[in-house]
Amino acid sequence: MAMVVSGKEPGKGQQAAALAMDSGKYVRYTPEQVEALERVYSECPKPSSLKRQQLIRECPILSNIEPKQIKVWFQNRRCREKQRKEASRLQTVNRKLTAMNKLLMEENDRLQKQVSQLVYENGYMRQQLHNTSVATTDTSCESVVTSGQHHHQQNPTPQHSQRDANNPAGLLAIAEETLAEFLSKATGTAVDWVQMVGMKPGPDSIGIIAVSHNVSGVAARACGLVSLEPTKVAEILKDRPSWYRDCRCLDVVTVIPTGNGGNIELIYMQTYAPTTLAAARDFWMLRYTTGLEDGSLVICERSLTPATGGPAGPPAPNFVRAEVLSSGYLIRPCEGGGSMIHIVDHVDLDAWSVPEVLRPLYESPKILAQKMTIAALRHLKQIAQETSGEVPYGGGRQPAVLRTFSQRLSRGFNDAVNGFADDGWSLLGSDGVDDVTIAVNSSPNKLLGSHVNTSAMFSTLGVGVLCAKASMLLQNVPPAMLVRFLREHRSEWADCGVDAYSAASMRASPYAVPGVRASSGFLGSQMILPLAHTVEHEEFLEVIRLEGHGFNQDDVILPRDMYLLQLCSGVDENAIGSCAQLVFAPIDESFADDVPLLPSGFRVIPLDPKTDSSTATRTLDLASTLEIGSGATACSVKETASNAYNLRSVLTIAFQFTYENHLQGNVAAMARQYVRSVVASVQRVAMAIAPRPGCQIGVKHPPGSPEAHTLARWVSRSYRAHTGIDLFRVDSQASDSLLKLLWHHSDSIMCCSLKASDSMEASPVFTFSNQAGLDMLETTLIALQDITLEKILDDGARKVLCSEFPKIMQQGHAYLPAGICMSSMGRPVSYEQAVAWKVSNEEDSPHCLAFMFVNWSFV
Repeated sequence: MAMVVSGKEPGKGQQAAALAMDSGKYVRYTPEQVEALERVYSECPKPSSLKRQQLIRECPILSNIEPKQIKVWFQNRRCREKQRKEASRLQTVNRKLTAMNKLLMEENDRLQKQVSQLVYENGYMRQQLHNTSVATTDTSCESVVTSGQHHHQQNPTPQHSQRDANNPAGLLAIAEETLAEFLSKATGTAVDWVQMVGMKPGPDSIGIIAVSHNVSGVAARACGLVSLEPTKVAEILKDRPSWYRDCRCLDVVTVIPTGNGGNIELIYMQTYAPTTLAAARDFWMLRYTTGLEDGSLVICERSLTPATGGPAGPPAPNFVRAEVLSSGYLIRPCEGGGSMIHIVDHVDLDAWSVPEVLRPLYESPKILAQKMTIAALRHLKQIAQETSGEVPYGGGRQPAVLRTFSQRLSRGFNDAVNGFADDGWSLLGSDGVDDVTIAVNSSPNKLLGSHVNTSAMFSTLGVGVLCAKASMLLQNVPPAMLVRFLREHRSEWADCGVDAYSAASMRASPYAVPGVRASSGFLGSQMILPLAHTVEHEEFLEVIRLEGHGFNQDDVILPRDMYLLQLCSGVDENAIGSCAQLVFAPIDESFADDVPLLPSGFRVIPLDPKTDSSTATRTLDLASTLEIGSGATACSVKETASNAYNLRSVLTIAFQFTYENHLQGNVAAMARQYVRSVVASVQRVAMAIAPRPGCQIGVKHPPGSPEAHTLARWVSRSYRAHTGIDLFRVDSQASDSLLKLLWHHSDSIMCCSLKASDSMEASPVFTFSNQAGLDMLETTLIALQDITLEKILDDGARKVLCSEFPKIMQQGHAYLPAGICMSSMGRPVSYEQAVAWKVSNEEDSPHCLAFMFVNWSFV
């Protein structure tokens, strides 16, 4: 590189620099020049030509450098910055992979130990069975089993003596026992762990998730990596109400320091009941925090019972005392920063105290894993991303503020479902039918909390909150699909008049009184405005704007939009044991951070089917087919349909309203009737989207038709054969690649049945659609078969299609002009062009008719 000549003759130095630049060589910049350029780069990494010329004029030490060289310097500087960021990213990924590799090796060692133990136990049992058979034929010898029983009677298992609550040594002994049992579950073979379906380990995955098999109670285990230091991780995990949505309260009653630098805490915790049909649970437990010799941090806990010893917990009416078996968190520091976490949750929720139909909610380790174990890991990863600045602000608010909104919505809905007396709730008498429960709360300030401003809310409206709630059992309805439909099609179940009344309670205005009704003839629409979502998009917060609502008061129409703050979660059909929930609360236009919220909504919790096979817990629609791949075709269609048809879930509905004292009866009657109408609407929707017995779940085909992969190949091949154009721009012709391309194609592609009569008079029904087609028709894969072709095409399109049908059957395809079609919800959809072609099978026999609607949009 050429040097900038410096000396006593500046003129010669500038001439030499000019000659160097003219000769095409680079300039070596002085430290002062580099410092000046760095200052500019920090403010503007990519300056314009005018900016570079201005820099040369205003900075004398750069006057001997050409603008072109300045431009090259900035290019090189941006390239170095990009390389630095990429190197840093690769180092981070490498650290994650190294830590994950270490985690997987440890998991592999644990599994090998478990296999060795099972082999040993299997051999031992074989020997016992052989000895037992010999002993039964020889009465002169004592049976090994009998001998074992006598030995057990002579040496009974020692019981824990009752330990004094004021004796720290006794509590420390319990804590050390808890620590040993927890470590044997987290890293040993004390529990037979079975990995959950769909939980694949990787540097960006949530972690390695497993559930218990054949143990007392239910248990779940997780191993994962987070980019937070161990002390920060411990602080977050101890704050259970911040991430465990079912935790109502957690009170630390006593803290006892231990000699090893740790501490023992006596904790009382209450949790919400998931439905109105069961009582809430509470726990009295010991939590032990300590460090290990290898630098790891351990937080372990267990319930204190008469069997374990220790002080008795506080009594709580209307709660069922559940038990935490040895559980906790093992937090190990990683090289280069971050932590490696092992989580074990092991509880006995006293399932026998609930109705038999609800016991799967308390006996399913998958539900426990989703609610507690995975939730803890997800929360840690969310905090880590927010700390690193990877999470953008939504609506101008910091992520922590938006997370608080989500917690308040979830907590408010749980409070409404449970209706605790110490929160001020009391039951109203029924109207003779016990399908809907009405509860009132005359202390809304206590209910909403001191951190919100309730003065505006109750300045003109009354002094109480009323909740109407109901629970019901659903058969053969995937929870995620139902909640997704309720979210996207609010008009199918909501009443705009009730929405108007709820919205009025959020406004301190003269007309915000009961009796406000929606203007007649109103037909509004909703607009979803996203605010935030979690790392894996399993939960998202959004604002719903209900457009065009008009309030009618004293024959004066006052048009005004309404707004809802909404939390939606659990809409991934592949998440096993996940609870699907849609919770919303009316807000005003200001949407302040301390806005009072009265959440209402729906919660759908799956009940594990009786069979334990993996196929019984997996929704085999097209989306899961894309993830599972061709291996899923090994399961028969009949078995898949049978398992999905046996799916059961519990739906809980709760709606909250404000009221004035003298109108309590009127509001209660309105709320009761409204919830009944919502229940009826949900039942109608559930019947519409539920799969039929004997039908394949997911892609709808007639009996004997091909699988989705085969259909994708036929659709693509037939389109290319008839039009001479490739439907997908891809080199690979693998079936799984074609299916993914078909599913994600931007245009709407649908297949409908082709009758043997080769005419359009038989009302063909749709048997398949990609994602764009489902969006256009506003339907689901399961409800697709109920839609006929003639229902969505207008008169003009039907006439054109009938006239072109002979051409399609003879020549293989036809181009249809632009037109209008109707979605299943009655909304008009325009498209620029439609292509219809005949899909043939391997024998070149007509199989179905395919349509592609190009550049469609809602009118």
